[in-house]
Amino acid sequence: MIKSPLQIARESYVPKMPSSLKGGIKIVEGKATESVADQADIEKMFPNTYGMPVLTFEPGDAKEYAAQNVGVILSGGQAPGGHNVISGLYDGLKKLNPENKLYGFLGGPGGLVDNQYIELTEDIVNHYRNTGGFDIIGSGRTKLEETEQYEKALVNCKELDITALVIIGGDDSNTNACVLAEYYKEKQAGVQVIGVPKTIDGDLKNEMIETSFGFDTACKVYSELIGNIQRDANSAKKYWHFIKLMGRSASHIALECALQTQPNITIISEEVEAKQQTLDDVVSYIANIVAKRAENGDNFGTVLIPEGLVEFIPAMKKLIAELNDFLAHNEEAVNALEGNKEKREFVAERISEESREVFVSLPNSIANQLMLDRDPHGNVQVSLIETEKMLIDMVKAKLKSMKKAGEFKGKFKGQPHFFGYEGRCAAPSNFDADYCYSLGNTASMLIGEGKTGYMASVRNLTAPSSEWMAGGVPVTMMMNMEKRHGEMKPVIQKALVQLNGAPFKKLVENREEWALNTNYMYPGPIQYFGPSEVCDLTTNTLKYEQQ
Repeated sequence: MIKSPLQIARESYVPKMPSSLKGGIKIVEGKATESVADQADIEKMFPNTYGMPVLTFEPGDAKEYAAQNVGVILSGGQAPGGHNVISGLYDGLKKLNPENKLYGFLGGPGGLVDNQYIELTEDIVNHYRNTGGFDIIGSGRTKLEETEQYEKALVNCKELDITALVIIGGDDSNTNACVLAEYYKEKQAGVQVIGVPKTIDGDLKNEMIETSFGFDTACKVYSELIGNIQRDANSAKKYWHFIKLMGRSASHIALECALQTQPNITIISEEVEAKQQTLDDVVSYIANIVAKRAENGDNFGTVLIPEGLVEFIPAMKKLIAELNDFLAHNEEAVNALEGNKEKREFVAERISEESREVFVSLPNSIANQLMLDRDPHGNVQVSLIETEKMLIDMVKAKLKSMKKAGEFKGKFKGQPHFFGYEGRCAAPSNFDADYCYSLGNTASMLIGEGKTGYMASVRNLTAPSSEWMAGGVPVTMMMNMEKRHGEMKPVIQKALVQLNGAPFKKLVENREEWALNTNYMYPGPIQYFGPSEVCDLTTNTLKYEQQ
């Protein structure tokens, strides 16, 4: 790896940790837990890992721990801080017993099944401390859901004498981790499984997981870019910038970036769904603000759009759900047809009348995008739907009609943007560097204490890091049943933006002021060195949630 001056300087950064992780620990057990929904179904599917208590670490006496070999997997999309989870896990294991070894399975869960691995030594781990990316061992999206996979993985673990696995991933990856933990515990296979919460989308969160790692850094990166664009808009004064942001299932990134940059318009998918808004309602809302700003001579602005907006518009959501279900069972028949027109007609004839009306009313380009290959979980790949371009075209058409009616006298030029990959592998902020290192250390303690089916948890995150609370939360506690590939399956419940929550209320409080006036904030780049009030800032979302 060729190292930049910043990377060389960051190698010396020592992440801050909770006091409870700096010496010996004692574990405080909470009450028995239950899943967030579908309790009977989840308990039946996870009889060996259901109902376990929440665990909290407190300072305690030093103990001796038997030597263990541990495997680690990076699963799913990249998120800033993954390397610090691994370095925290490595350091934590060595602190428990210097004879402990850590093996990294290459390319995600597939590496575990195919027995592709490296031993992670101090030289290797040191090379990646405080860096972005997942390139230390790579990641992948292979799903662990077949008994044959579990058995292959077990054989590979036995060959390396691995007695614990750490799976670093999002809600689906941690669901897989829980399934694996249950399977191995039922078989008394002697392999623990611990999860670590990762996703920049921010939708893996609850009372015990206050934020997923990577969210802080990604939002800071996107907010810097948005701020740069807003400064350009305020300089040129002739473009409306439509900026789509990561977040298929929830609008946490759009909301956090709005709180950091104060754009003119922020669409929150959960609000659109709650108000039963149509696509035309969204377009009209944007067009009316464009017209009002034009009255003040401001023919420019910024619009933030969540990646998954189309799935939250009720009629579109119903259509997409039907398409997901239909294509899960008829993908071969659709793919056998040659032209997109034939495919659209074939599908339109076989879905409900209500969804058919919506489907045939869409521009061909959008209808075609809705029939693209599904992701590994059977869902439409909404990041490939160019919502930002669609909204620009529809707002332009709406303003044309308004101009004819004398309701718009300004000018409108739209510029589309999509920020996704730009934030996934950034060098982690001090917050994410500290948080991830603590999560890795927490995972090592859960392993040392013989736990399985738990997710590492670090809470109280707006307090000084010494006051953070480390421990573990049973993964089954977060689960419910959802339809995937046409079948009901146990999955971790995604956390959506709460419309009665403090972060959203802060947006609503300022929405009209930000819409009509130019109150842009320019956050600038992430700061790694300097005063704590600049370098150790966490997200506005956490700040408002914990006030």
